[in-house]
Amino acid sequence: MPLVKIDVIRGAWSTNELRLIADVIQQVMMTHFNAPKRDRYQIITQHEDYELICEDTNLGYTRTKRIVIIQILQQGRNAEKKQQVFKALSENLWEKCSVAGEDLIITCAENTQADWSFGMGIAQFVTGQL
Repeated sequence: MPLVKIDVIRGAWSTNELRLIADVIQQVMMTHFNAPKRDRYQIITQHEDYELICEDTNLGYTRTKRIVIIQILQQGRNAEKKQQVFKALSENLWEKCSVAGEDLIITCAENTQADWSFGMGIAQFVTGQL
């Protein structure tokens, strides 16, 4: 049940490339976060190039217009699991989508079961439906 937001610069990736990026991310969520197959919640947002300002935090990285920013909202994964996901995303997105490591920013935030409603205004985790 991770909610994944994917931010890119408009026109840097084709529609097919964006779908592949999303598919690769979902596979990593299923493999490393044990997300069930139909538990897929992703939002892809394209921005004008001036709307994404991403420097390198003095790491010496060179960013390009093919930057991909991934925000994962989830619950219950420890630091080790998160690091495994970061590594798997970097490796798989490079291998399958040509996302350079320097162009990949990932953040992982947590919330609780009470913070989710999957429809009908019901907190399904709280009511026991999930």
